[in-house]
Amino acid sequence: MGRVTNVEDLDEIEFQAARTGNHVRAAAQMSELARGAEPGLRAEFHLRAGEQWMSADDPQRAADEFAAAIEDGGSTFADPRVHLVRALIDLGRAPEASALLGDLTADRDAVTPRTCDLLAELFTEQGDLRGAQEWATAGVERCIERADDAELQLLLRLRYRLRVDLGLPEDDYDRMLDKNQ
Repeated sequence: MGRVTNVEDLDEIEFQAARTGNHVRAAAQMSELARGAEPGLRAEFHLRAGEQWMSADDPQRAADEFAAAIEDGGSTFADPRVHLVRALIDLGRAPEASALLGDLTADRDAVTPRTCDLLAELFTEQGDLRGAQEWATAGVERCIERADDAELQLLLRLRYRLRVDLGLPEDDYDRMLDKNQ
């Protein structure tokens, strides 16, 4: 494969991995590409490689890639710390995962709607529906602040399902979902 110059090239690798189920090959390719990527793309490449390592059931390699994305500090579609938390949990490194979640919580006002969505999913997987609902609500609020309608619908639906599971009454955000359907 020639030099990859943009994230759309990674989409093709991911598509092939999804089609064939060979996430190890995709992860290895992406890890190699990340090492040679341009500085502006490197963090995103590491993040996407880490996702493939997670799909390949190799949380240690995934954690290494997520840590590389964090260290690089470049732009990514989502905060790599959330992905690193998931990998650390899979590795049985709960204290490190908790510390990283603490950092994310401390940065609560700066996180993106996408990061809020990922955190809500993570908390749901961990069985903490209240925590998930709080992050989904934070994401809805970020979307409203940023006029991000695409992510807003996703977060409103997630938040609604969580609130139903928690037995909470309908609120103004739930009614927003009703209006937009």
